Amino acid sequence: MNETNKAEWVEKLPLLQKIIEKKEVLWQNPLNADSATGIARSGITAADVKDASDRLKRFASYIAKVFPETAAANGIIESPITAIPKMKEALAATYETVIPGKLLLKQDNALPISGSIKARGGIYEVLKHAETLALEHGLIKQDDDYVKFADPEFRNLFATHKIAVGSTGNLGLSIGIMSAKLGFNVTVHMSADAKQWKKNLLREKGVTVVEYADDYSKAVEEGRRQAEADPLCHFVDDENSLDLFLGYAVAGERVAAQIKESGLHVDENNPLFVYLPCGVGGGPGGVAFGLKLQFGDNVHCFFAEPTHSPCMTIGMMTGLHDEVSVADFGLDNQTAADGLAVGTPSAFVGKKMDTLLEGCYTIADETMFKLLTMLVDTEEIRLEPSALAGMTGPIQVIRNEVPKSDSASVTHLVWATGGSMVPETEMDMYYGRGRIGRK
Repeated sequence: MNETNKAEWVEKLPLLQKIIEKKEVLWQNPLNADSATGIARSGITAADVKDASDRLKRFASYIAKVFPETAAANGIIESPITAIPKMKEALAATYETVIPGKLLLKQDNALPISGSIKARGGIYEVLKHAETLALEHGLIKQDDDYVKFADPEFRNLFATHKIAVGSTGNLGLSIGIMSAKLGFNVTVHMSADAKQWKKNLLREKGVTVVEYADDYSKAVEEGRRQAEADPLCHFVDDENSLDLFLGYAVAGERVAAQIKESGLHVDENNPLFVYLPCGVGGGPGGVAFGLKLQFGDNVHCFFAEPTHSPCMTIGMMTGLHDEVSVADFGLDNQTAADGLAVGTPSAFVGKKMDTLLEGCYTIADETMFKLLTMLVDTEEIRLEPSALAGMTGPIQVIRNEVPKSDSASVTHLVWATGGSMVPETEMDMYYGRGRIGRK
C-alpha cells in the first residue's frame, strides 16, 4: 500500500490514525447485525458444531487413558470459569471507572495437555484427521470405544503419515503434543517471535521444530508449501481451517452449561460481554461463533490485539481482510504477546465474523504486563502476557459507552488464553516487568 492509499484510508477511517500512532483504541463494528442473519451468512451451522462436539466425546476415553491429567474430567478437555472480584476492584481503581455487574475469567490457561485456548481447535483437528485415517483403513467404527486409538496398530498407521503446522507457539504445542502422542511424524514451523521454552518442550516430545527468522505469516507459508508437496502430510492451516474453527466453537456449549450451573442468566436483560485476545483470528473467531449459537444477540464479543499488531482490527475496519497487513500502516508487528504477533489476519475468520463481531480494541504491551502483575497480586492467577489482552475490555466498552456494557446486571467474561505451561523463571520475569511498570 502506497502513501496515497494509506492517506485515503485514514481520511475515510480517522480512527486509523490513532492505530498508526499505536494508541489504545476501541473500534465498534458498523456491520454488526442480528446473530441469526450473521450465522446464516457464515455457512456454518449448529449441526456442524454439534458434530465436532460429538467427535470430542468419542475420543474422551482415549484422552483419559493417554493423558492421565484429564481422567478426573473423563477425558473432556475443559477449563473453569472463575470470579475475580479483587481484580475487578483493582481495575476500577486503576482506571477510575465503575465496572458494574460481574467480572469473570475463562481460564483456558488451565486447559489440560497444552495449557492454552489452542488445545480446543488444535487437538480437535488432529483427532479428526486421526479418525478419518482409522476409518479409511478399517481400524475403527464410530460406535467403537475410541480407547482403541492407544493400540499399537493405530500408532503403526499414523507413523506412516505426517502432520505440519505454522505457529507462533501455542498452536504448535497443541498440534505437536497431540500428534506425537498418537504416533504421527509432526513438524512445527515456528516464527522468530516464538518463545524458546516452547521450542524446547516440543523437541522433548519428539516433535521436529523448524525455526524461521521471519514472522508468523512466513512460517505458515513455508509450512503449507512443504506439506503440499507431500501427499501423506496433513497441514493444519491456522489461517483457513474450518476444523480448527469448529473445535474452538465447541466452547460455546461448554460455557453455556457452566453459566447455567453457576446460576447466572444470559438474556436481553442480563447481557454477556466477552473479550478474546486475537492473533490470526481462528481461536477467538471460533469461540465467538459458538457463543453466538448459544446466546444470540445477548452476547457481545470483542477481539483484543496488541497496539503493534492489530491485524484483525485493520482487516475488518477496511474490509480488506488478508489483503492488508499492519506493515501497510507502518506498524512493526513487534510484541511481547507472542501468540498475538500476527501481521495479516485470516480472511476466512474475518468474513465469518463481519456481522457477528461487536468490535475490536488494542492494548499496549506494557499494559498487559501491568495487568499480569495485578492479577497475580489480587487473585494469585498467573497468565502469559497475551492472555491479559482481554482484561481492559470492560474498561474500553464502558468508557466508549457501548450499549448495555454498564448495565447493573451485565457479566464481563475475560478469556484467559494461556499461561499454565510457562516456566516459573519466565513467569517471574513477566511479573517483575509488570511490577516495575506499575510503580
